[in-house]
Amino acid sequence: MDNEQMNLLFQFSPIFVLGAIFYFMVWRPQAKERNERRKLLDSLKKDDKVYTIGGMCGTIVKLDDKMVVLKVADNVEVTFLRNAVSGLQETVK
Repeated sequence: MDNEQMNLLFQFSPIFVLGAIFYFMVWRPQAKERNERRKLLDSLKKDDKVYTIGGMCGTIVKLDDKMVVLKVADNVEVTFLRNAVSGLQETVK
């Protein structure tokens, strides 16, 4: 490599460094989080205790590909989109 090519390489090296930082600090963690969320939504089953993104807690009584029906109290069932489920409730022992 001659001197001109080396100068050009050094001029663009900060862009490559910023690209690597962006990948490891932004894109990769978000991709990992998306995969974990997809696994959670795919693993839902009847009688799981869950909470929604709105903070409502309940037990799954019925679910299909798009919808989830939660029992939130005696004789009270609420229908949500499956994507509204935020996580599984931890059981307290």
